[in-house]
Amino acid sequence: MKKQLVEKYSVRDRAIEIIRQHGSTFRTAEAIKAGVHPQTLYSLLSAGIIEKLSRGVYKLAGNEHVSQPDLVIVATRIPQAVICLVSALAFHEMTSQIPHKVSFAIAKGAETPRIDFPPISVHRFSGEAFTEGIQKHEVDGVPIRIYGPEKTLADCFKFRNQIGMDIVLEALKLYKARKRFNSPELLKFARICRVEKIMRPYLEAMI
Repeated sequence: MKKQLVEKYSVRDRAIEIIRQHGSTFRTAEAIKAGVHPQTLYSLLSAGIIEKLSRGVYKLAGNEHVSQPDLVIVATRIPQAVICLVSALAFHEMTSQIPHKVSFAIAKGAETPRIDFPPISVHRFSGEAFTEGIQKHEVDGVPIRIYGPEKTLADCFKFRNQIGMDIVLEALKLYKARKRFNSPELLKFARICRVEKIMRPYLEAMI
């Protein structure tokens, strides 16, 4: 009996160490691939050693509070996603809006992701409009792909009828106040997103 108990905790300890090595937030499939048995995961969950963030996404309990859980869940469940539009504005502190959905882009033609939580807004970008301007940040130990401020502004001008021109103009003002005003980069992404004629007058008024 004592031997079984020692073996049980040895298995748990090994599983916890594997999870730590792969980041405190992880997907079930990643843990299993790394050598953690599904039954061990269930045992860790029952014991309160790991916590469920979303279906198939967990974190080690006792770790620091996840600062941006919605972004972490999306990045973990959908690694190919690129955070965009109002969600990217919020990340870059270029809006007073609190996103009610996580907006992200995927490549045109890619399979539509299915996720039960958090609420999401999926956008399909193609060519350079998808591949250019991506930054990589680490949030709570999880790598997140997100469009940089200049690309995000160009995207917002492109989708101005969906998100509202007031949000776009506020973002531009906050960008000028908080970031280095990079006109060449803004115009570069305006051309990529085919909104140069629309953006240019606003940019010239800011200079």
